[in-house]
Amino acid sequence: MITHNTDFAFIGINFVCLQGFTWLNGTVAEVVEMTTQLRKEFLRLDDLLLSAVDETLKQVFKEEGVEVIYSFIENKCHLKRDEIAQKPEDFSAGLDRLLGSAAPVMEKLILQKLYDKLGLEFVEKDGFEFSGYVRELRERCVDN
Repeated sequence: MITHNTDFAFIGINFVCLQGFTWLNGTVAEVVEMTTQLRKEFLRLDDLLLSAVDETLKQVFKEEGVEVIYSFIENKCHLKRDEIAQKPEDFSAGLDRLLGSAAPVMEKLILQKLYDKLGLEFVEKDGFEFSGYVRELRERCVDN
């Protein structure tokens, strides 16, 4: 929903899948540019996450192992590689199913690589799981 004030300058935006925020005294072009930028940030985050997953898995399991992992996750967990960023909980569950107690170690390595790609420091948080870190990074994209 976009609302406008009496001068017809847009002052608010409400995303269905994102948090709402206000854009004071913005023009239509500015609102469009801002929403386009947010989408680019999410696409960039998705691409960086997939890249971090690929690189980490290849580093640990080599190319053949990565193919086996992706095949398992797609066939047994019904999650395609390009859906990992949108469904981190499912990816985490698939790794857990395949790797057991080694899954949290892989997730941590992936997160460290992702945070490094973003120029951020990875700090472990009590009670946080893989998907929680991804969700937090998405929220940071909205807040910035």
